[in-house]
Amino acid sequence: MSNEQAKNPPGRPRSEKADQAILQTTLALLAEAGYAAISFEAVAARAGVGKTTIYRRYSSKEELVADALESVRQEISLPDTGHLWRDIELLIESASASTTNSFGRQLVALIVSTASTHPHFAQVYWNKYMQPRQQAFSVILERAKARQEIGADIDGALVFDLLSGIMLYALMFPPTTESWSAYVRRALELLLRGSGR
Repeated sequence: MSNEQAKNPPGRPRSEKADQAILQTTLALLAEAGYAAISFEAVAARAGVGKTTIYRRYSSKEELVADALESVRQEISLPDTGHLWRDIELLIESASASTTNSFGRQLVALIVSTASTHPHFAQVYWNKYMQPRQQAFSVILERAKARQEIGADIDGALVFDLLSGIMLYALMFPPTTESWSAYVRRALELLLRGSGR
């Protein structure tokens, strides 16, 4: 039996309306009262669904909150143009569009504040969402290595982590002499400088 089948046993099909109500209610509670205020019971009561509806979908509060946060995030596409710095430009452009607006900043703030004070949530969010992104980003650098655009010893996972930190820092303390995108690109160039560009 597949994971999807195990999570959705035969019977009445899942309701998209219930799914959205659960996720939106979770986000509202998170914004209003913080992570500690969220429980399956509180979400069920406010969303107008039964507790069993939530238990069928989520194995833990951490998974519920992670999915709620991701449900409104714009996924950043990982391009494959055949040239590292064209890929990087598109990646930064996509990240800027999804995170530097007011809503994007608020969402990032919720993720950071929740993860920094609730380690179990941080682990679930990392496993489900951040690690796959790190692995996908590493593929971009592996292609660049194959094209000899960067050195073979570059650690793609570490570059992703450093880049994520740079992006977050620039969101909290926006650069005053250049755009967010220009700052991030310049920082990434510094990270990869001398690596066969």
